[in-house]
Amino acid sequence: MSNCLFCKIRDGQIPAKVIYQDETCLAFEDINPQAPTHVLFIPRKHIPTVNDLTAEDEATVGHLFTAAAKVARERAHDENGYRVVMNTNAHAGQTVFHIHLHLLAGRHLTWPPG
Repeated sequence: MSNCLFCKIRDGQIPAKVIYQDETCLAFEDINPQAPTHVLFIPRKHIPTVNDLTAEDEATVGHLFTAAAKVARERAHDENGYRVVMNTNAHAGQTVFHIHLHLLAGRHLTWPPG
């Protein structure tokens, strides 16, 4: 998508602090962190919302979780815990319409989240 912020980050048109990447996804620091660790994991394929997922996207979405767990382990959050969340549409807090998985860690996270 030519107007998608995350596609522009993926394509190198907008800078980001990239902390992980592979052939399926890209992960970078959130510019408005809600925890000491707040990393966004995006698929390289543009998918606007969870509602747009198809069966062919199952491996991609699963890979986002695997990549998030890897980064959480590398940052030593696996013992104390971390949260992964994906918002869908405006009422859930989605502001960029390219699916992304949030990894939040480094502080005690309360429930419910808000």
